[in-house]
Amino acid sequence: QVQLVESGGGLVQPGGSLRLSCAASGSIFSSYAMGWYRQAPGKQRELVARIINASITNYAVSVKGRFTISREYAKNTVHLQMNSLKSEDTAVYYCYAEPISGTVSWGQGTQVTVSS
Repeated sequence: QVQLVESGGGLVQPGGSLRLSCAASGSIFSSYAMGWYRQAPGKQRELVARIINASITNYAVSVKGRFTISREYAKNTVHLQMNSLKSEDTAVYYCYAEPISGTVSWGQGTQVTVSS
């Protein structure tokens, strides 16, 4: 069982930055993929970024070049640095951890609102 706790969401003006963090506890291993999904009102949940190991990262086209995902293996923590935020980035952001085979674990979500 893996527990995930997100932090760092909030209200920011367009063009601003936020850093999301996700702390994992329980039976998590370095082989797990970790990352972030987001869900805006009335829209489907979409993958924002994921990190499989220190050298393999994937990003949604809409955030590439603006967001950076990183992972601290010693602390079982993953971060999402979000720069040049736009109103369309407004959503609830969910952290997840995915084993090679098995059940995906999810955090409770953190709200990010980009508005002037």
